[in-house]
Amino acid sequence: MPEPIEVRKVAIESVTDASGLTGLIDDGVIEAHRVLAVIGKTEGNGGVNDYTRILADRAFREVLAERGHPRPGSVPLVWSGGTDGVLSPHATIFATTANAEPTSEPRLSVGVAMSEIILPEDIGRPTMVEKVADGVREAMRAAGIDDPADVHYVQTKTPLLTLATINDARSRGGDVFTEDTGFSMDVSNSTTALGVAVALGEIEMPAAERIHRDLSLYSSVASCSSGVELDRAQIVVVGNVRGVGGRYRIGHSVMRDALDTDGIWQAIRSSGIDLPDRPHPSDLGDRLVNVFMKCEADPSGRVRGRRNIMLDDSDVHWHRQIKATVGGVAAGVTGDPAIFVSVAAVHQGPSGGGPVAAIADLG
Repeated sequence: MPEPIEVRKVAIESVTDASGLTGLIDDGVIEAHRVLAVIGKTEGNGGVNDYTRILADRAFREVLAERGHPRPGSVPLVWSGGTDGVLSPHATIFATTANAEPTSEPRLSVGVAMSEIILPEDIGRPTMVEKVADGVREAMRAAGIDDPADVHYVQTKTPLLTLATINDARSRGGDVFTEDTGFSMDVSNSTTALGVAVALGEIEMPAAERIHRDLSLYSSVASCSSGVELDRAQIVVVGNVRGVGGRYRIGHSVMRDALDTDGIWQAIRSSGIDLPDRPHPSDLGDRLVNVFMKCEADPSGRVRGRRNIMLDDSDVHWHRQIKATVGGVAAGVTGDPAIFVSVAAVHQGPSGGGPVAAIADLG
């Protein structure tokens, strides 16, 4: 049986601020050596050259090292860059605990894993799907989860393509899916999502020509980010296990489009929070730890029949526009702008929408 989980959300008040993590450790809420993973939003541009992810990564690893974590470099720190609109930089910290109340009810369990090295020529291709799927299965075992139905959220971070890695592939006689480094972020995310879907039995292994093209294929629990700071998939599987104990529970749903507040509320209900028929943020109290979601500009260029110009706008990339939109919608639901909203969601939830996971404190 895996150990029970303590999970807390902390604010990030500057690019290199890790004081929230320091405070949790110094106050005895968590122990440094028990930290399993950190999932957070940083305030950069969210692009290939988003240095804020690297700065946050370094700051949090330094705290773990200073406070006695034996292998701070091995902890998955999944940073999603870009807090457009009202979104607020923050981090959600997952750690095991020895102080959880026993219960036979389903409670939060977390498993982490690292995939095999993902080569530049793997991105966008079945080899990457297979490597990610193997890593997800390993993380499920670490979480003590046997039934894929008990998995409600899989957060990953994978490599994208840069000029250096493209040249590396060429030096070995290989080629790459795309030479557009910005577009490679979307492709890395979508290929990873298919790996999650394969591991959880949501889809069969896809043919190469369906990757990043067949939008009918998706995972309802995958949330995939990519960056330049790693060469393999960091995988965090979050689900529920009976008997593990503790105060926390996770649930999930999907947003059908960028305005689907019902999808967000359904994820919150799925986490175990009782709500009235027409809920309001005040109904949540302090029971909602955080919500995690992916979003995507609808490829049709329309939302609920109305035309928008996100995909035609040459001034502001659609990544930033849809992130700000969904962030505002979600913050209106939760009453808290410190929520995890990440973009580039092909194969992550239905096209034009995305998956939503919610963690509740039921203590």
